[in-house]
Amino acid sequence: MTRVDPEVFIPPHPGDAVRIVRGEEFQAALYFDRMEHRLPIGLTRTGEPVFANLEFLDGTRGAHASISGVSGVATKTSYATFLLYSLFRSQALGSESINSKALIFNVKGEDLLWLDRPNVRLDPEARSRYERLGLPADAFQGVGLYAPARRGAGAPMPDTGGRQEGVKPYLWTMREFARDHLLRFAFVEAEANRGQLSFVIVRVERALERAAADGAPDDPAVEIDSQRLETFDQLVELLDGQALDSMMAGPVAPGTLDAFRRRLHAAAQHMGHLVRGGQAARNRAIDWTDHQVTVVDIHTLHSTAQMFVVGVLLKRMMEQKEARGTARPLVFVVLDELNKYAPRERSSPIRDVLLDIAERGRSLGVSLFGAQQTASEVERRVVANAALKVVGRLDAAEAERGEYGFLTRVARLRATLLQPGTMIVAQPEIPTPILLRFPFPAWATRQSEALSVASGRDPFARITD
Repeated sequence: MTRVDPEVFIPPHPGDAVRIVRGEEFQAALYFDRMEHRLPIGLTRTGEPVFANLEFLDGTRGAHASISGVSGVATKTSYATFLLYSLFRSQALGSESINSKALIFNVKGEDLLWLDRPNVRLDPEARSRYERLGLPADAFQGVGLYAPARRGAGAPMPDTGGRQEGVKPYLWTMREFARDHLLRFAFVEAEANRGQLSFVIVRVERALERAAADGAPDDPAVEIDSQRLETFDQLVELLDGQALDSMMAGPVAPGTLDAFRRRLHAAAQHMGHLVRGGQAARNRAIDWTDHQVTVVDIHTLHSTAQMFVVGVLLKRMMEQKEARGTARPLVFVVLDELNKYAPRERSSPIRDVLLDIAERGRSLGVSLFGAQQTASEVERRVVANAALKVVGRLDAAEAERGEYGFLTRVARLRATLLQPGTMIVAQPEIPTPILLRFPFPAWATRQSEALSVASGRDPFARITD
């Protein structure tokens, strides 16, 4: 039962006629006729388009989407990118589509580094599905690609494999690291954010901030105790000595200072190459406002460096949105492996930023599309604040957890059998979850699917006798 109109709740009599509704009657049964701004989110098995109410994604009445499922089978990232594609290429956002932005973190392989290339495997049947949804079958437009700078001195080069063209390397200057209090994001362990160790981190950040305030603002390096710091290793070496003791406002146990140094050394091995003070490091920051869709590749980085990049970017984005003072333009953030960044049982600076987005992002025009294998391991408030809840194939034990209470008993069982490309979607206005399929991606998801920009040209045209 989805809708009773008029609202006279009398059960049908045995023998009453039953028929399948289509078209306008189907839309009325699922409240689509009440949605002023409808966003295409998939097709039923009979080919009927399924919509979501944009007001529950753009912050008007709600925000955020939670996508759960087994890795490699649930197609969570594919569906998250399809939602983005529908937002930007449908008429749902209207005139806001031009200024709205998306920030996507590429955490697995190079799949998302090909969004700007059409998919050569797209067949006529898939194109017809896009047509039924009122969407063009094309690649993403206005895409900016960023990858971490390779280790080593010299000019920064993007650390990628198959995709080099159009990819910009990113890193942070020593001055940015010191000025913006980024040290905390290098300490991702739970115990690093409690007690005396947290106090040490704050004191060092304040000392770095004072150093960043001195000198030329466009100088990428900083100077502490008459020592110029141009690499992260130089900062680590400085803090190995008496400089760390002088930064403390009061006595701190030697064991706590040693714990800080041990963790700083460990972090330097994994993310130190992303913080530099040489002249080549200038203007290498990620500017997510330059393009409609910004893809930040982190898959080649160690887990510590991945958390550093995610935490720093989201912190900066929230600060910029707060400074703007308005919810527009909208920003959509796609982050996979959410259970690693916002775990239920542990605390970290990144978890605090994601929780801030989940609770205040709606008012700031920030919507989080989080994907995870197990919603039961994600911070409860992050999942609870998601207006759109989506599941692909679920593990049988995971499907019984309370986080999937929006599913009926039959839907929980069905979720353990879903094939790739099939999702179950629940949204506030519709009293029952809907089973749907979404089209095969019209954009490339790997190098072998990418339509080369040089396709159609004669490969021997430049060869002369």
